[in-house]
Amino acid sequence: MSDVVAVENLVKKHQELKKEIAKVIVGQESVIDQILLSIYTGGHSLLIGVPGLAKTLMVNTIARTLGLDFKRIQFTPDLMPSDILGSEVLDQNRNFKFIKGPVFGNIILADEINRTPPKTQAALLEAMQERAVTIAGKQYRLNQPYFVLATQNPIEQEGTYPLPEAQLDRFMFAIELKYPSVEEEIQVVKSTTSDDQATIDTLFTADEIIEVQHLIRRIPVPDNVVDYAVRLVNRTRPGQEGASEYVENYIDWGAGPRASQNLILAAKAHAAINGKFSPDIEDVKAVSLGILRHRILKNYKAEAEGITEEKIITELL
Repeated sequence: MSDVVAVENLVKKHQELKKEIAKVIVGQESVIDQILLSIYTGGHSLLIGVPGLAKTLMVNTIARTLGLDFKRIQFTPDLMPSDILGSEVLDQNRNFKFIKGPVFGNIILADEINRTPPKTQAALLEAMQERAVTIAGKQYRLNQPYFVLATQNPIEQEGTYPLPEAQLDRFMFAIELKYPSVEEEIQVVKSTTSDDQATIDTLFTADEIIEVQHLIRRIPVPDNVVDYAVRLVNRTRPGQEGASEYVENYIDWGAGPRASQNLILAAKAHAAINGKFSPDIEDVKAVSLGILRHRILKNYKAEAEGITEEKIITELL
């Protein structure tokens, strides 16, 4: 099958997928799009929002429609790294045997990831980057495809620990969930307070998702689009050539090279789901907010003046 036909098939599959998800999740279209873009490109996503916005249900529903092995880890203050990765135990023959933890799955829901201390948060670092975990000096490969979809409560809430920058950088997208509109909330209340249960059809297999990931990587990108993405990321870095006075005033640290890579990958996937065979600058702009939001570290002046990451990125665009 040619890549042109594969892209056309992906457009149809993507629309069908969104229809299935909409049976359970009301609204939140751009959030679902960004999660699916990260899955099509093999990235991870961080969902940020107050409790009760159906973050967990959304991830669960997406896992069901994709036909993937789904594991949920509830992050709590007393969670230990071995509770996530697994541990070695002595069997009856007094040999050490490795018991796999919940990190061994296809889609890992790291629920309320910022309610556990940094030591436990860091247990996911190798899994997210290398798709493997090392226990007692032995490396175990994780199943493919592999995604960490984490949910996070706003940092201002009680009992939260900020995620380290190194961990945040491993998430392709940081997606903010807003409150639903009144109409959407009415629909949510009607559907969740009745006895009706929506039946979800599985539309993908693990192998098909891996094929989509290879397809996205094969999509050609014009040099001017790569140039635009790299220069956009470069403009977020204070002290660099091309950094504006606005950036020098409000940003302590800008985005790293992983942001440039993710911008191009996400732009390719964004082009593909919209039936285009190559991304343009508009595709880069469309995905830039979710990719840059968590990679920019504001300074005290920005906090004092109420300047948000969104405002900074909009200014850069």
